[in-house]
Amino acid sequence: MFFMEAFQVASEGVVMQLEFVWKHMREGLVVPILTVAVFLCLCMLLMDFAEKVFMGVVICFVKLCGRKPEKRYKWETIKDDDVELGNSNYPMVLVQIPMYNEGEVYQLSIGAACGLSWPSHRIIIQILDDSTDPTIKELVQVECRKWESKGVNIKYEVRDNRDGYKAGALKEGIKHSYVMQCDYVAIFDADFQPEPDFLYQTIPFLVNNPEIGLVQARWKF
Repeated sequence: MFFMEAFQVASEGVVMQLEFVWKHMREGLVVPILTVAVFLCLCMLLMDFAEKVFMGVVICFVKLCGRKPEKRYKWETIKDDDVELGNSNYPMVLVQIPMYNEGEVYQLSIGAACGLSWPSHRIIIQILDDSTDPTIKELVQVECRKWESKGVNIKYEVRDNRDGYKAGALKEGIKHSYVMQCDYVAIFDADFQPEPDFLYQTIPFLVNNPEIGLVQARWKF
């Protein structure tokens, strides 16, 4: 009986000590941490709100002022009415598509690139296949041969390493001798499906504005 009472008293003492320690820890450590966390959350909320307001103002300004690329930069369609020159007025364009085991989308992307509206002898489609799956590599190669049989100037390129990954594949692609004849390069990811008039809409910016070195388009998903 004595031991039970002593144990109960000791337990109550331990509980009281733990409550005392927790109270002081809560006041000295937990409360300040929670206060800082709440403050940071409020700051992030205000930053997010400010960003949305800023983007809204910018969008309204752009729409109201009509700052479209066609108005800011010179843009004229490429003329092909010269009988002697024919389609030689069109610059030579290299279209690069880096791929890596793209078993689900390779047909769509290759088909979209091969369907671009541009003189057939003024465009080269370059498929840069870094796939490690031999089955997918074979399928991509068969797809390229199919379009080649239709008269499309398409090149299927592979390499024996994956140095630099996608950027490395693009860099390796421009080392081929036939690229030297190209004036501009268009780069599409393996899941991109550009509209047929993509080159007609973008290349004139580069042709008519020598100070422009890059044109980036907005993609919709």
